[in-house]
Order: sequence, then C-alpha cells, then structure tokens
Amino acid sequence: MTDLALLGPRQISDTSYSLNTGGGGARSLIFCCTVDFEEPLADRLIGSMPAKLVRRAGPNRTRSLGMLLEVMAAEMAEESVGSATIMARVADAAISIIVRDWARDSDDHRRGWLAALRDRGLGPALFGIHTRPGESWSLARLARTAAMSRSTFAERFSLVLGISPARYVLEFRMREAKRLLLDPSLTIPAIATRLGYASEAAFSRAFKRTTGNPPGQIRRLRTASEAGRETYASVRG
Repeated sequence: MTDLALLGPRQISDTSYSLNTGGGGARSLIFCCTVDFEEPLADRLIGSMPAKLVRRAGPNRTRSLGMLLEVMAAEMAEESVGSATIMARVADAAISIIVRDWARDSDDHRRGWLAALRDRGLGPALFGIHTRPGESWSLARLARTAAMSRSTFAERFSLVLGISPARYVLEFRMREAKRLLLDPSLTIPAIATRLGYASEAAFSRAFKRTTGNPPGQIRRLRTASEAGRETYASVRG
C-alpha cells in the first residue's frame, strides 16, 4: 500500500489536485473531497449515517449518479478552464443523490431522526420546527400539529428521537443560530428575534447554556479566521 502523499500530487486549481500512479490492474479514477454542510439539520443527518457508506450500482440506484460521475471523469481528463468549478458543482449533486439513496434505503424505520420525518404525526411537527424555528412551539401546539394528544405526542417524540420536544426545539434553534451568526449582515438582536427570543439577553443566555460560548465569540472567531485567510493570500501572492 502506497501513501498518497508520496505520489507527488499535481495541483490543477486552488482546491484540486491530481495523482497518477501506475500498476498492473485495470485503470481506475478516484475522486477525493471533503464536504461542509451549513444547513442546521445536517448534524442530525450525519449523526444517523454509518462511519463508512458504500453505494454500488444496482436496479434500485439513481441512474443519474453514474452520469454525474462520468461528467466528473471527463472534466478531470480534459483539465479545461473552469473544470475544477464544474467538478465541485457536480460533486455537490452526486453527494446529495448518494445521501438521498441511503436515506431511502435505510433499515431504521422505527427509531431516529429519519424515522421521525417519515412518521405521519411527528413529520409535520418537525417540518414546522425546521421551517419556522422562531414561532412559539409549545407542547400543546406541536401536539395539535401532529394531531395527537399532548401526552401521546410527548411520549412518541421521546421514544423515536430520544429527547423531549422542548429540547429538540432548543437544539435546532441553536444550530440555526450558529449558521446565522456567520452572516455579518445580521445583528445578534435580529437573530434573537428571528429565533423567537424576546430579547438579546434571553437568546445569549440560551446560546451560552447550550453551546458553552456566548454568541459574540462565534463572530470573533469568524473574523479572526477571515483575517488569517486574507493574510495567507497576501503572503502567497
């Protein structure tokens, strides 16, 4: 087995590299990449996925996935202007299809986040939380959305998702807050209002209690990170 770092990667764009090595077997083309998810729901989705996911060709697989991989292979071979940008966009679509196919074929239909989304009662309640996190999601309102009694809804929610409805609402709001805090055009009071808090102080207390850090620290870390990237680009240029 050869360490990839020893193969002498050839840079073809700011974020793309090509590796070539000979061997006695059939020719293979391997794409390696990392993916960042900004959507607050991604944490729960990724948490429910296995550490390794292998998708093979078959009758139940999305046909367009093979087509997308062929486009990526062609762009890699041609190395034309803009190929890296095209490959990144196509890779986004390919990864979305892979995750979607896995979610569709998942064997866990009784417990977990995906099971809750499929549930006739819990699904509408989760949809409301995800699309309107700033509304007042009391247990009574969530139960009405799910067409259940409060006790039945609370019991089923905790059984399937492993946490209480109130905790789920809080955690989702905090994930959304982390994403919104990266937007410099939004003030912290504006974010607090969007997420249903009566004041900036109430939002800050909830954020610090849940994440361990005040919301302003997210902003400072982002500013420091951007300054570091700008300095690196300046020195590199």
